[in-house]
Amino acid sequence: MKNVLITGCSSGYGLETARYFHAQGWNVVATMRSPRHDALPQSDRLRVLPLDVTKPASIVAALEASGPIDVLVNNAGIGLFGAFEVTPMTTVREVFETNTFGVMAMTQAVLPQMRARRAGVVVNVTSSATLAPMPLVAVYTASKVAIEGFTESLALELGAFDVRVKLVQPGYGPDTAFTKNTGSRLEGLIPEAYAPLAQSLFGALGQGPSAVTTAADVAEGVWRAANDASGQLRFPAGADALALATARAR
Repeated sequence: MKNVLITGCSSGYGLETARYFHAQGWNVVATMRSPRHDALPQSDRLRVLPLDVTKPASIVAALEASGPIDVLVNNAGIGLFGAFEVTPMTTVREVFETNTFGVMAMTQAVLPQMRARRAGVVVNVTSSATLAPMPLVAVYTASKVAIEGFTESLALELGAFDVRVKLVQPGYGPDTAFTKNTGSRLEGLIPEAYAPLAQSLFGALGQGPSAVTTAADVAEGVWRAANDASGQLRFPAGADALALATARAR
């Protein structure tokens, strides 16, 4: 029976991914900054552990408690929507600490055991914002594009040890980091000059049922990535992400 550790499981994509892997018979370690058990199955195959991917001591403690990990899913992330010119650099660094450096830190911590076993998979969850330009998300997109490049190179680096590295690219949906985990970072980031642009963008996002990515779409995408042996690197998740990926490939 395989073991998966998933970050950012308190809600949205991480929560649904934990449920999905558990339903497939895997042992699941669901991690989050503030542990809650009410949304997850009560099972001896599922554990909830505290984890803040921006804190080295928290990473060490979580991995010590987890035991061997066959698949790491780097899902934890925070969103940011706003005009770059008024975004404080402290906020930029906060986004990168979780979305970029947190992913790198978790991956680096898990790799020694995977390399030693010559087996394992790292799945990095990014965003369809990496597939097509979009205004007012420059910082968020940059933090995710960095992980795309990181993953591309790391997949080649670790192939010699039979460790696979994959990307899942969710489209826009109600469970994205934009709507679930932006918090107070949005305050003051849409000045009056940018208001019309912001209003038109919000009005266009998610138009039509086929344009919305669900948590189930992402969970299934992560599952496919974790079990893929074909060499495929990118797994768009959701109808809109798939459409963007197809258009980009033309």
